[in-house]
Amino acid sequence: MAYRVVMTPEARRNMLALPQDVARRVTVCILALAEKPRPPQMRKLKGILNLWRVRLGDYRVVYQIEDDRLLIVVIRIGHRREVYR
Repeated sequence: MAYRVVMTPEARRNMLALPQDVARRVTVCILALAEKPRPPQMRKLKGILNLWRVRLGDYRVVYQIEDDRLLIVVIRIGHRREVYR
């Protein structure tokens, strides 16, 4: 059962600002989330309802899982020191 992945406008801007090699890794990660929305390396963000993150080296993908609609919404993508602001 594959989930549908959508990106917010902010996540799209974040993706375009990434270095090319990082953008490729992020793309692979996002496509993998469609098949397995809860990979072993994901973590719940504390204090925020229903937001998760996946770590890719120094970069993070922050997303929301909507199980009832089989939907993953990518909220933000960025370097670890900036993505949580």
